[in-house]
Amino acid sequence: MRTLCVALVALSALTGAAGAQTYPDRPIRLLVGFAAGGPTDIAARAVGDKLSEVLGKPVIIENITGAAGNVAAERVAKSAPDGYTLLAAASATIVTNPSIYQKVPFDPVKDFAPITQICTTPNVLVVPNDVPAKSVAELVALAKAQPGRFAYGSAGVGTSQHLAGELFKVMAGIDIAHVPYRGIAAVVPDLIAGRLTLAFGNISAMQPLVREGKVRGLAMTSPRRWGTMPELPTMIEAGFKDFDSSAWFGLMTPAGTPQPIIDKLHQETVKILARADIRKRFEELGMEPIGNTPAEFATVIATETPHWAKVIKDAGIKAE
Repeated sequence: MRTLCVALVALSALTGAAGAQTYPDRPIRLLVGFAAGGPTDIAARAVGDKLSEVLGKPVIIENITGAAGNVAAERVAKSAPDGYTLLAAASATIVTNPSIYQKVPFDPVKDFAPITQICTTPNVLVVPNDVPAKSVAELVALAKAQPGRFAYGSAGVGTSQHLAGELFKVMAGIDIAHVPYRGIAAVVPDLIAGRLTLAFGNISAMQPLVREGKVRGLAMTSPRRWGTMPELPTMIEAGFKDFDSSAWFGLMTPAGTPQPIIDKLHQETVKILARADIRKRFEELGMEPIGNTPAEFATVIATETPHWAKVIKDAGIKAE
């Protein structure tokens, strides 16, 4: 029996290696849990297009929205572990959703194998032009003078934008309502029209609006000023100690995917993220490429999960 087990393990390794040599021999599906045009979608398409070129097979982006990425993640978790169905994972889906939703249809650690983090990106606190606040302090003063009248929009329950809003409420001691949308792109029309008082939006979506004068930027949610918008202070500089609500996006595959396939996807993705044209593109969008190892990616998840679990518990954030 011992000899048989050793033989089966060896055969499995050989099969996986052989599969990696011919992988891929058909199109790859890359599932995005948020609407087209949002930061997760943008990052996925930037990498997916280049993967198509280097792998010689189409990488098809599928936007499957719902529950801050839970719907897409569940489909990937339950798909065959063969490298042909991948997840464009967002930090909201993997790190924060398990603490927010009463029931998550997947285990972020047991059901997925990390490949690499693609990038990290901060959020921007913005207000419509008809809101008189020119600083975070002025916005807080307005909210305190009119409790319960203001509302902020986010890309959905559990997203980094939602968490930023809740942190802001708790730390500023203000009463503002949360309006969740199916992605940050859906927030923009209501924000510009003034139906929302403020929003924490990903920089890739908000930076063009600020540049064009359609909304007013007040602060960044990153721990340091961001290179593409250095004129905006951080929330920490605005008086909110340790305020940090950035998002990251990564590439994951179902658990059980042969290691040689994971290694191949990792190596090719890291090469793509190191390309000058990709780095320039990401920089223009306010995104910072990462390209770490699967082990390092797993460590990020293990570190951030308990941190946000405490924040979520303290803020009383829940979703059905």
